[in-house]
Amino acid sequence: MNYHEAEEYLNSFINYEQIPGISYAEPGYSLRHVEELLNRMGNPQLAARTVHIAGTKGKGSVAAMVATVLTAAGYRTGLYTSPHFHSLRERISVNGRLISEGEFASATVSIRPFIESMRQDSSFRPFTYFEVLTVLAYAFFKQERVDFQVLEVGLGGRLDATNVVKPDVCIITSISLDHTQILGNSLQEIAREKAGIIKPGCSVVVSPQPEEAASVIEEICHDKKADMIRVGKDVKWHKLGGDLVHQSLVIEGRKDKYHVKIPLLGDYQLENAAAAVAALEILMSAGYSISAVDIVQGLSGVRWPGRFQIAGQEPTVLIDGAHNVASMRRLVSNVRDYFPGKRVVLVFGTSGDKDVAGIVDELVSLSPQVIVTHASQSRAALTSALAAEFGRHGVEAEICETIHEALSRTLIRADRTDLVCVTGSLYLAAEALDFYSTS
Repeated sequence: MNYHEAEEYLNSFINYEQIPGISYAEPGYSLRHVEELLNRMGNPQLAARTVHIAGTKGKGSVAAMVATVLTAAGYRTGLYTSPHFHSLRERISVNGRLISEGEFASATVSIRPFIESMRQDSSFRPFTYFEVLTVLAYAFFKQERVDFQVLEVGLGGRLDATNVVKPDVCIITSISLDHTQILGNSLQEIAREKAGIIKPGCSVVVSPQPEEAASVIEEICHDKKADMIRVGKDVKWHKLGGDLVHQSLVIEGRKDKYHVKIPLLGDYQLENAAAAVAALEILMSAGYSISAVDIVQGLSGVRWPGRFQIAGQEPTVLIDGAHNVASMRRLVSNVRDYFPGKRVVLVFGTSGDKDVAGIVDELVSLSPQVIVTHASQSRAALTSALAAEFGRHGVEAEICETIHEALSRTLIRADRTDLVCVTGSLYLAAEALDFYSTS
């Protein structure tokens, strides 16, 4: 089997990243089939120490930060995240190196017999694309003999395929309304799904939360006798300065004070850095050799594209994968802080299952010129529907059916002093980044 054949095999499983809805919204959904598969494989998910991260916003950034610091400290570290931008291989890496095409194919070959054996047993529910990919990551990390695996939840937490591990540290990043048709229509319901990763007696880092979410997480930590460390209270931070390349800040941890510089923009990344440090300090207290120098060095080298990323100058082109109301509100606030007085040209596209009205509500406050478009994935909202939503606010949106056309047209027309902001979807952000990598 080569890499292309391995991808084709994965694509034979239903992929809920590409179509609306997900099977675990159905009554009786469980992880029994995933646990049985892993048990037959010798439980590779238990071979390494684990940092497990759930949340609505910031979980990928925090995962990247924790993994980069652990690597700087000399630990062999696996990182599993989703979605990917350019290649499926981006989701699985060890010490910052993506799994190779050959390694991906080999790992697929190693797990396939176990999967096919279970496919013959009708007492088990069929596997999904994400579940098979997650199992592949566990198998690869075990083969690579990683010391730590840093796992980003795909969706929710309680019933996510990553939730079959015994974490040394759990992290719950900021929670807001998203995927409501699957996770619930209230912050309390969504928080209960996210906090499903909390295991009895583990340590839990909790980012600042709306009160409705915080109360649920506190209740679950209390019930499971899990030690809770609150970012913003037990671990604090404040910004020192920054430009369009870096931000510098002080993080006041429970063990030490850290003066760090991160190559990621946006105020939310300061909060994410504090959450990462809180988790790393828990590992330090457990006896792992992680120093303040490792933290400073690791955070200075973290990479996490498509989040408030400057991709071009004159005009300034900002690419951000914000895709729900809360993240869009923070994007708008950061645009005002970083680019006061600039005229905004908005290139926007999102998924059809998002709160489009709420997102547009936030964006129109920038008084932007608007081009609506869509990513080349099946969940993308119709451009006509997006244009109509802006029209309800008195904003006439131009329609372009590809991000390449939208950016090409925008860059010809925009003044050198304008801000071009591409947002609404990580898929759209990925295609915008592709535009710059190939142009």
